[in-house]
Amino acid sequence: MARLDLSNIRHIYGPPGEGEPQYALRHVNQAFEHGGAYALLGPSGCGKTTLLNIISGLVHPSEGRVRIDGVDVTDKPTEKRNIAQVFQFPVIYDTMTVRENLEFPLRNRGVAAAQIKRRVDEVIEMIGLGALARRRARGLSADEKQKVSLGRGLVREDVSAILFDEPLTVIDPEVKWTLRTQLRELQRRSGMTMIYVTHDQTEALTFASGVVVMHEGQVLQVGSPKDLFEKPAHTFVGYFIGSPGMNVLPTKVDGAALRIGEYFAPLTSEPRLRGNPKLELGIRPEFVRLAAEGIPATIERIEDIGRHRIVRTRMLGHSVTALLQEHEPIPADPHLYFEPEGVHLYADSWRVELSGKPAP
Repeated sequence: MARLDLSNIRHIYGPPGEGEPQYALRHVNQAFEHGGAYALLGPSGCGKTTLLNIISGLVHPSEGRVRIDGVDVTDKPTEKRNIAQVFQFPVIYDTMTVRENLEFPLRNRGVAAAQIKRRVDEVIEMIGLGALARRRARGLSADEKQKVSLGRGLVREDVSAILFDEPLTVIDPEVKWTLRTQLRELQRRSGMTMIYVTHDQTEALTFASGVVVMHEGQVLQVGSPKDLFEKPAHTFVGYFIGSPGMNVLPTKVDGAALRIGEYFAPLTSEPRLRGNPKLELGIRPEFVRLAAEGIPATIERIEDIGRHRIVRTRMLGHSVTALLQEHEPIPADPHLYFEPEGVHLYADSWRVELSGKPAP
């Protein structure tokens, strides 16, 4: 296991054109602690795979430095970084059997035969490849090949970190949950540093203890699943994390309350702001209540998802979603009430701490 540090990473593909360069990554400063389980989470094109490839050495950053346990490896090739990487699509040898594919990385490094057998047996059992161990890889299905590819990434015990680039994309949905759980358990047992790239919030939140949310080449927030849900640092984090995502509405500050039209939503304390930022109110659907009094709203549709109902409303010209328990009544003349503990204030898309501290 190792600590990875990224300092002032910026990257642009190809020569810059006229005007301001369009960076795939811009000013990324991020530390991955010894033995941590991390996920790089964000939509397609946000820069997460580029960042992963910069860590592994497949891509050299346009600017910035990469350090492993304090050693600058920015200019070192992939093979000198002692990092294993598992890609989105299987990377295995079709002419070898499953066992031979798993043995190959260890044989290539001169590991003793007894140690190879012990480790390969462990990985075969962990990933459930016992019935396929003697089969040649060319005859396997796509998800079976990807399981072998996962095994090749996990079989080495001496790596500084293991990087996963959306490794479960081609895996059957029924197998995904099991493999993700096994990976997390292996990480806990081994203490390996693991970084997992995905656009799927369920994969990220169930695998990682530290989720790195990225958007347009930036890291917007790093935190536990609980942090991301309860205190999204940016409006994009609030929208991207959660199903359904956070409601974001234009607002104005009026003392210790936010004003929407002629209506008010109380805050837990009065904010202090600098300048004249764009202000928005953020509230998750879990904290929106349908009541007899409050802000008048019109119900557009109701989606029954079993234990909950998603109620889509229109309020003062804005779409607002509420998440109700199955038994909660829906008034004939609905009004919306925002629970104060769920109300967030954002200045130029960044969350304002309601402790009297000025916004950045």
